Amino acid sequence: MKMRSIHDQWSSRLAFILAATGSAVGLGNIWKFPYMAGQNGGGAFVLIYLACIFLIGIPIMIAEVMLGRRARQNPINAMATLAEQENRNPGWKLIGWSGTLAGFIIFSFYSVISGWTLYYVYLSLNHGFSSLSMEESQSLFQKMVENPYGLITCHTLFAGMTLGVVALGIQNGLERAVKVLMPGLLLLLLLLLGYSMSYGSFGETLRFLFQPDWNHLSEQSVLAAMGQAFFTLSLASGAIMVYGSYLPSDTSIPRTCIIVALSDTSIALLSGLVIFPIVFAQGMTPASGPGLIFQTLPVAFGAMPGGQWFAFLFFILFVFAAWTSSISMVEPGVSWLAENHGWTRPRASVMIGFGGWLVGLGTVFSFNLWQEFTILGKTFFECLDYLTSNLMLPLGGMAIAIFACWKLSTNSTRNELNLPDSYEFNLWRWVTGILAPFSVLLVCLNSLGVF
Repeated sequence: MKMRSIHDQWSSRLAFILAATGSAVGLGNIWKFPYMAGQNGGGAFVLIYLACIFLIGIPIMIAEVMLGRRARQNPINAMATLAEQENRNPGWKLIGWSGTLAGFIIFSFYSVISGWTLYYVYLSLNHGFSSLSMEESQSLFQKMVENPYGLITCHTLFAGMTLGVVALGIQNGLERAVKVLMPGLLLLLLLLLGYSMSYGSFGETLRFLFQPDWNHLSEQSVLAAMGQAFFTLSLASGAIMVYGSYLPSDTSIPRTCIIVALSDTSIALLSGLVIFPIVFAQGMTPASGPGLIFQTLPVAFGAMPGGQWFAFLFFILFVFAAWTSSISMVEPGVSWLAENHGWTRPRASVMIGFGGWLVGLGTVFSFNLWQEFTILGKTFFECLDYLTSNLMLPLGGMAIAIFACWKLSTNSTRNELNLPDSYEFNLWRWVTGILAPFSVLLVCLNSLGVF
């Protein structure tokens, strides 16, 4: 039985591709991927990462989009409906609850971290990086996170930007936003790439990213690449499933997911090509870790010709990427309130947004007032990050893969994917139902410190 979402649907396949790519492209691509590549041997890490995108990321994304479109509801209702239709244990709806809750939690701290980028946009416009030393850059960052009032202001502004888009609906809000933000993000990346090619060590960057050095690759590096491939596509956070519920019925799910994954990966690689020439040109190390964006690059900006405008464009790019991701994290909760309680989207957006903003205050205070307060040695922010990244998302991804391949009937799967009983269908089912869950389990166990 074909179902239809009460929230309308994307006007075209392109709209879904832009929205899903926007969900996938975020802090993980522009912040995390470059420094992880820097810490794990460059080219060797990139090759493993690309292999994992195709063996883990794309198969699970296909499964998640398929479940969303099959049920045409928010993730919680979708899993409950599909479990009932297939005569499966109603406990499978916990997948939907886990994803929706994970998206809400991630939004709460994502908004705080994204607020930092707004502050750095302000700094770049006010010559805040001019002749900056590394010690001054570190001090600048430390002063920012130690000021709770400043962080709350930026957190509030970014949360408001996100909720304003979600409240307008699918075509008037989400679709219009991504049709502007995603092309804008790509244009900014290309402009920054031209700058990096002109003023940075581009040849050294090409060798670093695309000439594998297997001596720097360890078992931990492989697991890190697997984890990055899984998390970069926003899998199991409810976002991809709810976006899939708005996908037109005549759109090929496998082809569309491949395009989304390729777009996401291309932007991650472009980010590396933008960042590393600047790092190398200033004699800095690519393995600077999480501080690469907020502490190392401002020093490089301050020492380069036209660095102020390069910094401004870079952090605007950062804002665009974070914005499109945060929108997708809020959507599952908003759609649940609208479907289950009959709330309007503006009212649901305000409720979810205020709740996320409130929880986000814990992340704000983790860097200052509550810095000494820890749970099992972790701050409030670190607990939320650990809970979502190490438990909820990987376990949710495994459950999605298993349900789609072994609990959903073969006929239902074939009909939704429009794949006959062919080599392609059997290969997808084997990879998604066996290889991907096993790989994600390894990542989960590694992140938990089992090995």
